[in-house]
Amino acid sequence: MVHGRTITVSTAGFSDIINISGEVQSTVSSSGVQDGLVAVTVIGSTASVTTIEYEPALVEDMKEMLENVISKNTRSRHSETWGDDNGFSHMRATLMGPGITLPVVDGSVLTGTWQQVVVIDHDNRPRNRDIRIQVSG
Repeated sequence: MVHGRTITVSTAGFSDIINISGEVQSTVSSSGVQDGLVAVTVIGSTASVTTIEYEPALVEDMKEMLENVISKNTRSRHSETWGDDNGFSHMRATLMGPGITLPVVDGSVLTGTWQQVVVIDHDNRPRNRDIRIQVSG
């Protein structure tokens, strides 16, 4: 059986991190799947999905680390070609990837005590992001 839904979140850009754990678990619960997998994918080439301990200090650490790894001021042929100055966001998203797959056990997403599912919007402006949550089992 496969069950899915698409959610939309509004972001501020510049590696804004949004906790979507509740929506992921809600989708799993409504699917009726007890044991299987849930795939979570952001639609677009300038955002990522991952897990993190979603607390303010670590969220800021993560944003700082992303800026240190690929600065928003990084020269980019993409930005020079298209004039949108978001080449850095494509590079960050490529390094992190667009999605994750997590186990579903006894009807719940299997995560650690402090582990939450997040979407990170790396683009250089606010966006509405579609995230596909798909449960199989």
